[in-house]
Amino acid sequence: MPVGRPTRGTTNTNRLRRIDRWMAQHPAFRGAERPLVVDLGYGASGATAFELFDRLRPTRDTVRVVGLEIDPERVATARAQLEQQAPLTQERVSFARGGFEVPLARGERADVIRAFNVLRQYDEAEVPDAWALMLDRLVPDGLLVEGTCSEIGRVASWIGLRPSGPETFTISLHLGSLELPSIAAERLPKALIHRNIPGERIHGFLRAFDAAWLKEAPRATFSAQQRFITTVQRLRTEGWPLLDDVKRWRLGEVTLPWHAVAPRDGGVAERWPAASR
Repeated sequence: MPVGRPTRGTTNTNRLRRIDRWMAQHPAFRGAERPLVVDLGYGASGATAFELFDRLRPTRDTVRVVGLEIDPERVATARAQLEQQAPLTQERVSFARGGFEVPLARGERADVIRAFNVLRQYDEAEVPDAWALMLDRLVPDGLLVEGTCSEIGRVASWIGLRPSGPETFTISLHLGSLELPSIAAERLPKALIHRNIPGERIHGFLRAFDAAWLKEAPRATFSAQQRFITTVQRLRTEGWPLLDDVKRWRLGEVTLPWHAVAPRDGGVAERWPAASR
């Protein structure tokens, strides 16, 4: 039986564009000869799986996408939609019933699993077991991308996990409508959303992010992109261990090592102690 329970199933087209763009450039995807990518919990429509295939194919023409849902009616709906797609999409995209156990045909393992807006509807205590199940279904160099975004995708954050555990944390924001970076607090992954309190690392980072953004307000005269770039440069100067560069910052995106924002104790920190160093 599938592991997990049906979520609300909200699906908006173009909602996951920021995440898909990030995944397309990740070494776990780019390094796979014939990448198998799982869209776990795609929702009431297969739209996000079709979009995922279209966005990843320019980078790896051999990509395959499998959409998994617990609700059999959602699987039937997505399969009916698949019949209306282009022949190549029908060949490379498929849908099946499944949950965190990630059942794949012929005992295959996924190169990348995207689980977005799924764990948000679970309890924090359920996160470690769900992560462990999904990580067990990856190839040795695989990637799990787990996170949350707003209804139209302008605010998103996600955790990048390897089979050994959480590795990175990313925030991606639409700069044209951005007032404060801490808007991301509303869309933190379940492992972090209840940790945005004094004393926790994610709280400290979001406060520093807001402070730097406000100090760089004069840069808005040039552009929101320039303001964001100088904001992130200020954060790096202050000692935050940012992993990316200007190319990503122009997109309103910033990535840190997981240990820089990880919970100090409890939750995922108990399953992966290295995250709390």
